[in-house]
Amino acid sequence: MKYAVGIDVGGTNTRVALINEKYEIKERVQFGSDPKNPIKTLNQINDVIKGFGEKIEGIGISCPGPLDLINGIILTPPNLPGWHNFELTKELEKITGISVQLENDANLAGLAETVIGAGKGKKIVEFLTISTGVGAGLCIDGQIYRGTKGFAQEVANCILWKNGPSQGDLKKGSIESIASGTAITKRANDAGLEAAHAGEVYQLAQEGNETAAMIMEDAYEYLSSFIATLYGVLDPELFVLSGSVALKIPGFIEEIEKRAKEKVYDALKSNVKIVPAALGEDCGLIGAACLAFFDLDKKKK
Repeated sequence: MKYAVGIDVGGTNTRVALINEKYEIKERVQFGSDPKNPIKTLNQINDVIKGFGEKIEGIGISCPGPLDLINGIILTPPNLPGWHNFELTKELEKITGISVQLENDANLAGLAETVIGAGKGKKIVEFLTISTGVGAGLCIDGQIYRGTKGFAQEVANCILWKNGPSQGDLKKGSIESIASGTAITKRANDAGLEAAHAGEVYQLAQEGNETAAMIMEDAYEYLSSFIATLYGVLDPELFVLSGSVALKIPGFIEEIEKRAKEKVYDALKSNVKIVPAALGEDCGLIGAACLAFFDLDKKKK
C-alpha cells in the first residue's frame, strides 16, 4: 500500500494526515500552528510524518492565501504574519526529503469532491464553499485548473453589487461581502440584530424579521446570479456547494439552484445541477493526498 501525507496549515492549528492510495485517512495529528515561526511548524510536521512509520510517496499541503502556487510561496496571509513571502515547498522538501505540492484549501476540497466525492466521474466540476468566506475550485478531467499564474478561481472579490456592503479588505459589493457567513452575520449585527452566525439570521428571517429576510434575500439573489454567470462562462457538468452556510441552512442549496435556473438561457435550465458536497471537514486533507499521488504519477510517465 502506498501512502501520502495531507497537511492543512491554519492560523490556529495544523492538521497532518497519513492517507493511503484508496484515499482512506489512516492516522491524523493536530497541533497548534506557530504564526510567527514557519520553520518551527515545519519541524513539527516532519516529526509527525516520521511518527507515522510509513514510506511517504509525496506531500500535499494547504495554507491560507494569497499563495504563489507556481513557485510554492506563501505571500501575505493575515493570520500567519511570520510566514509572509515564505518559500514553503522548498523549505518543507529540504526538511522532510519528500516532494511537496502546495495548493489553496478550496482547490483541494474541490479536487477531493471530484475524485471521490459528489463530482466523481464528472468531466468539469465547479466547487464553491460558502462559510466564513467564499472560496472556489475548478477541476477539469480530474485536475485542478490554476490559470496562467495560479490565481484562477479567486472569486471572493468578484464584484456584483455597486456600492454594496464590504467585508475586510475586499471591495464593496464583492460576493464574499454579501453571501459568506461572516458577511450575513455582520450585516445583521450592523442593523441592530443579535446573531452569532448566519443560521441565526436565517432563523430570524423565518420568524418574520424583515431586516433578516432582506439580508438572506440578498445572499440568495446575488449568489444565484454569480453561479448562473459561472455556468455561462464555464459550462460545468456539476456544481458542488460546501461550507456551513450552504450545508446547514435548510433549503439553501435548493433555493440557489432554483434561482440559478431562472437566470440562465431557457435552453440551459436542465444543465444547472447544484449538489451538496459529499465529504466532510477532511476533504482538504484528502484533496492534498490526491495532489501528492497525481504528482507521483506524472513523474512515472
